[in-house]
Amino acid sequence: MSTPGDYPPPAYRAPERDPLDADRLRSLRTLTHVLYGLYAIFLLTGGVTVLVAIIINYIKRDEAAGTPYEQHFTWQIRTFWLGLAGTLIGGALFVVVIGIPILWAVGIWTLYRIIKGWLYLYDNKPLSDPRAWF
Repeated sequence: MSTPGDYPPPAYRAPERDPLDADRLRSLRTLTHVLYGLYAIFLLTGGVTVLVAIIINYIKRDEAAGTPYEQHFTWQIRTFWLGLAGTLIGGALFVVVIGIPILWAVGIWTLYRIIKGWLYLYDNKPLSDPRAWF
């Protein structure tokens, strides 16, 4: 029950924000930027950074649940697995030459997804459908 000196009344007060929650969101945002960076430089490192990124994605996925960054984690994980599948198919078909354009297409598609996701993160915009192909 409120006392006469309480103003504004409890029903009209803005809910108090937990400062730890703001720190957690800031930390997740920074981590998501780092993960996009790791995905972006995977060719320069022989693929090592993409393995680090996917492991971190799975470890931190539960922590990102219910936050604006959950969609980015789903987007990144999906980019990894679909890119890996496309690379394996392109690699298998490399000897019959059709694999070359497949590998190029997978590379361009992966680069597109990294750029799109990173730009959406930078602008604080949600990804409309993190399970979409584009």
